Amino acid sequence: MSKDSLEDLRIVTGSVYPEFAQEVADTLGVEMSPVTLKRHANTEQYIRYEESVRTQHLFVLQTHAAVGDRSVDDAVAEHRMLGSAARRASAPRITACFPYMAYSRQERKSKSGEPIAAADLVHDFDASGYERQISVDLHAGAIQGFTGRPFDHMTAAPVLRDRLKDWVDEHGRKNVILVAPDAGRTKAVADMAEQLDIKYATVDKRRDKRTGKSTAKKVVGNVAGRHAMLYDDMIDGGGTLKGAAERLIEKKAVSVGAIATHGILSAAAPENIKDSPLDVVIVTNTLPQDEHQAQIPKLEVVSIVPMMAEAVSRVHRKKSLSKLFDGLNQS
Repeated sequence: MSKDSLEDLRIVTGSVYPEFAQEVADTLGVEMSPVTLKRHANTEQYIRYEESVRTQHLFVLQTHAAVGDRSVDDAVAEHRMLGSAARRASAPRITACFPYMAYSRQERKSKSGEPIAAADLVHDFDASGYERQISVDLHAGAIQGFTGRPFDHMTAAPVLRDRLKDWVDEHGRKNVILVAPDAGRTKAVADMAEQLDIKYATVDKRRDKRTGKSTAKKVVGNVAGRHAMLYDDMIDGGGTLKGAAERLIEKKAVSVGAIATHGILSAAAPENIKDSPLDVVIVTNTLPQDEHQAQIPKLEVVSIVPMMAEAVSRVHRKKSLSKLFDGLNQS
């Protein structure tokens, strides 16, 4: 890509996972826009752009993660304020980038009295001055429809596909099977399996409405004698993953691994993964993973930085994103 075409592009980030944003900026060969970030004694956040942004297209890149003493809500509030401050500083174009978007699992009401928090978040970012929003592997694609402004839905599928190709080559196409951890994930797994020219199966998962706990009931498809890989959009507590892996081993799978875009890996995850039959857990770096890797020896991380950098460049130059993802972001 021509650096001249990116001359007025700047990457901005907050206090959560600035390393990711810096890698994207370095890959593009563009500068980070300097920002003062601090907290007052009462924990309120303060933000100020240190240089003029009047001629720049700002990509405000922040993942919504709990890091150190900062909560997910702190990350979201800081992200919103960075957009609002840019708008008030007369930046002509402001794009919000969430490698991982908070509240994406709350895209609908399942019980009376609940909010649709994903819709509220998207509306809040619109109100903060962002003209466009970009996210990676939303838990529910319908979230894109919560705004009338452009919303680009990226997918890490091409990056994960490359890693899965290595796994297929290692064991042989006839000796592997890709597995959906629940019925809702079957289409994405079937699409990926077709690209890899391998078979796929589905774990029938049932959720107790009273407790919210999920249980792997049965496996639809023959996994016996094959190396199985569970494929999901995110891994959080790891309990469902552990149950699915145990069920696959019961059904005579030779080995079980897991691959997903977002490694949330909250409190119980290290113990659940450690105690599971999983040989490997592969996630991308949409969320910081250094601490998780120290706790989970089975954890492998693949980078989406080159993909994110190319997506930022394409959006800035008003080029198609679908071509970057082979149309997989439309599935």
